[in-house]
Parts: sequence; structure tokens; C-alpha cells
Amino acid sequence: MAEFDVELRDLTKRFGDAVAVDGISLQVGRGELLALLGPSGCGKTTTLRIVAGFEEPTSGEVLIDGHDAVGIPPHKRNVNTVFQNYALFPHLDVLENVAYGLKQRKVARAERRARAQEALELVRMAPYAARRPAELSGGQQQRVALARALVLRPKVLLLDEPLGALDLKLRKEMQIELKRIQEEVGVTTVIVTHDQEEAMALADRIAVMDAGRIEQLDAPGVVYDRPATAFVAEFVGELSFLDGTVVTGGEEPEVDCGEGLRLHPGRVLASIAAGDHVRIGLRPEHVRAHLDGDGIPATVARTMVLGREVRVLCTLPTGAEMSVLQGRGVDPGLEHAAHGTRVHVQWADDAPMLLGPAPAGAAPSAA
Repeated sequence: MAEFDVELRDLTKRFGDAVAVDGISLQVGRGELLALLGPSGCGKTTTLRIVAGFEEPTSGEVLIDGHDAVGIPPHKRNVNTVFQNYALFPHLDVLENVAYGLKQRKVARAERRARAQEALELVRMAPYAARRPAELSGGQQQRVALARALVLRPKVLLLDEPLGALDLKLRKEMQIELKRIQEEVGVTTVIVTHDQEEAMALADRIAVMDAGRIEQLDAPGVVYDRPATAFVAEFVGELSFLDGTVVTGGEEPEVDCGEGLRLHPGRVLASIAAGDHVRIGLRPEHVRAHLDGDGIPATVARTMVLGREVRVLCTLPTGAEMSVLQGRGVDPGLEHAAHGTRVHVQWADDAPMLLGPAPAGAAPSAA
């Protein structure tokens, strides 16, 4: 028995002079849900299509259950793919749609109907077995497409932006359902998404991709709390930025951001030296704002109540814009703060992340 259900070894895919996938390697363990996360054009969908067999790699290896899959057509691989466009057959009812793949494999009618019914029960669509796709909502169609893939009992389930066509509320509900189904069946799953929240909610591990390469492959919490590169830090989650000049380098650098604000970044994601002009990132949820008390003075630009949280957009004396995200109970009066109100902001000493060089054109602070 193979150690991994999917293994990619130095996988590369070129389209003419363009490199879509640039020498990536990864392994997906049995029963794991791995998310390929990244912006449009990063190579995540091409990688999925290579695993599915819809694209052939320029070089490298694709192993499924320990067997070389390069050159094997999609229908002969023990994988199944669910796309954003569910592609249900409009002239067939739900049960017939789910059973279609079994029919193509010459499974006896009684068995395929029983297996299709079982798959519909898994995705909680059994009461809709006699309906046509046009009579279903988007979320219901997504469940049927998932049942159609699972009924074939694939070794690996591939999901290409499967929730992308749903509205936000339904998308969040289906994230919970999708995770439930995947865990209940225990099928090894690879999902492609550009939605970081979706990846964080679903995946056991996330491969963050950019320009055809994997920037970081880790558990969701590690990717968020300990990003390996500036790209990961900026792509996963939100950041406010402060620019400054490195006063002292080494393992515990000090950065002068001007107006008396000096920081000792808790995480350094680039090589730096004294005198370098650098960019610091801060997560909004790591910053706290108060109408009174200690901290760095700031001026409110806007406040927004977001259910149980309040977001405060403010400006520091350096001119840097800071976003604060905190519970409404931290300072209840803050949500009523008008434009121009003076507040104080604070963060833990290790919260700032040194991302790397500041963008060209950013004015350096006086060290």
C-alpha cells in the first residue's frame, strides 16, 4: 500500500514560453484534505488538472496510490473531479444523474440505483431524487454533483472552486457540509480555491501558490500565524503596513518608523541590514484601540460595526493607515467615534512582521 494517495515530484507544466507550474513537489496523505490556494494564474488549477489527467505535465512525476499516472486518461484514473460548473444532465432526474457514471461502468441497474440512493443520503439530497436539476437551488445542485463524484468511490476527490457559484451565506453553509461529508467518507481530497477563508475552514493543510511555485505548505494555523514569506503573509489574512528604516540588524532588529515609533518585529521574513528601508505588517486583530489610555496616538478615519466586532480605520502620526478589528466590548464607545476622533492603539511586542524591502517610492523614516 502506498504511503501517499497523491504524490507530485518536481512537476512542471509549460504552455509555450509561459511556465504555469514550476517544479513543485508535494504529497497528500490518505484521508487528507489539501487546499491549493492562490491568486488567479498562480498554477493551482493547472496542477489539479494534471492530477485529474486533463493536462499532461511537461516534466515531473504524478503518482496516484503509488502508481505512475502520467499518460493515463482521466477515466482510467481512480480520481473524480467536481467543477464550479456542476454540468448536471438537465434531461435526467437527480437519481439518474448520480447513477450515470455507474451505468457507464456497466454496473447492474439495481446496484447502481442503490448506490446512488446511498450517495444522495450522504449529501442529504435523498428527498429530491425524482427532481430535475432545473428544480434545484445552486447549493442543491452542488450536493448532487458531489454525490455523483462520490458514488464512484474514487481514491482521490478533486474539487475545482466547487463553491464559487454560491452566494456568501450558502457558501459558508456548504463549507461545513463539505467538510462533514469528506470526513465521513474519508476520501482523500484536493481542493482548488482562491478564497483564503474557505481554505482555512476546510483544509488539513494548505499549499499557498504563487507564480507556479509553492510558497508554503503547512497546517492552516501555521500558514496564518507563521507565514514563511511576505507573499503568504499578505495573501492570507489582512495586514496594515508601516514603513521604516532598520536601525540595528541581526536576529532582533529594531526599525524606526518615524515620529518616535520604534518596533522590534516578532517575525522577520527577509534578510535585512542596518540602513535598509523596510515594510512592517500588522494583523488588524492584533491591534487594539481605546478612546482613553496608553498607546500610540491615532486619528479615526472611519468606524464600522460588523456584528460582534468593530473595525476602526485610523491614521498614525507617521501618516500610516492602521486597521483595527476587535470585539465591540473592548471599548463600547469606539463604535460611535466620529471622523477625526483621537484614539490610542496598542499591539503586542511580537505582533509586527518584517516583510522585506519597502516598495519603491515609499519615503524612508529618519533613523
